[in-house]
Amino acid sequence: MATATSSPTCQFLTHFGSPRPHPIIFPPISKQTHFQPYRIIANGSLRNNYFSPTPTISSNSPLLVKAQASINGEREQREPMVPPFNVLITGSSKGIGYALAKKFLIAGDNVIICLRSAERVESAVNNLREEYGEQRVWGTQCDVREAESVKNLVLFAQKNLGYIDIWINNAGSNAYSYKPLAEASDEDLIEVVSTNTLGLMICCREAIKMMLQQPRGGHIFNIDGAGSDGRPTPRFAAYGATKRSVVHLTKSLQAELQMQDVKNVVVHNLSPGMVTTDLLMSGATTKQAKFFINVLAEPAEVVADYLVPNIRSIPASGSWKPTYIRFLTGLKAYSQIFSRLAFGARRNRYVLED
Repeated sequence: MATATSSPTCQFLTHFGSPRPHPIIFPPISKQTHFQPYRIIANGSLRNNYFSPTPTISSNSPLLVKAQASINGEREQREPMVPPFNVLITGSSKGIGYALAKKFLIAGDNVIICLRSAERVESAVNNLREEYGEQRVWGTQCDVREAESVKNLVLFAQKNLGYIDIWINNAGSNAYSYKPLAEASDEDLIEVVSTNTLGLMICCREAIKMMLQQPRGGHIFNIDGAGSDGRPTPRFAAYGATKRSVVHLTKSLQAELQMQDVKNVVVHNLSPGMVTTDLLMSGATTKQAKFFINVLAEPAEVVADYLVPNIRSIPASGSWKPTYIRFLTGLKAYSQIFSRLAFGARRNRYVLED
């Protein structure tokens, strides 16, 4: 069975069967009134994407006075979330997960990494401790597909750090398989779905339960991937379907927490774009795949350099609004594709093209 690892996440990878990507389609504005504004961080900018109608309330309204008193009371009871942060990253012994861990450590935070392979976790922890110190890095074996294993991960985190400020759900798998669904094995399908969907649900459940008990609260970041925007993912349809579910699950959890009037636990989306992991490069077997990898993919370290400061800025600012942090935006992707077509930029950057 393949080991869970970081996954290719750019929408353009879904179109290896066509040399021209489909136009970007943004989701419609929601008409529901129970969602908070959904902020998107992209290329350093911050903007509202979803807006909810807000009723007009007089400044001397008893309702407003009561609400403000409630907010002030919560602020007094809630511990401020100040750095250094305690960070937990699943699927983090290599690839984008490992790169994120390094950037958090460079920023001065404490980090727990985990993976289902005990040997790889031990090796990664030893390497990080040599560079950043023994008292700032911890690691443990965890299979996100198993509820008991994730519960033990929570106990491990509480024992070593006391609490977790930032939990990043990075563990994912494509079973290193790029083939039509009709040719996929039972084992590969079970691996993909149990890791990417069931594993994410279990991790979110346990992270929320833990953070609800923390005076500081906490932030959960779910990493999306190819297919998360609803575009087709030929040759890895099961993977795309599971990544589509990431966005839906995140929105549902945001709505649940708001319905329960939870104000100190937030679930966010995180989009690293195309990262040059072993998993991504194993799919570079067609002309179109090689084209998009050369044009759009970036090393894990480059992606982490952008993501980590944006992730840390959320708890540091005291914000408790859902956020979608994107490394590779549509504008940036089309700009790079244009540069390639017009000037030949990035040709043969990672793999030789035919």
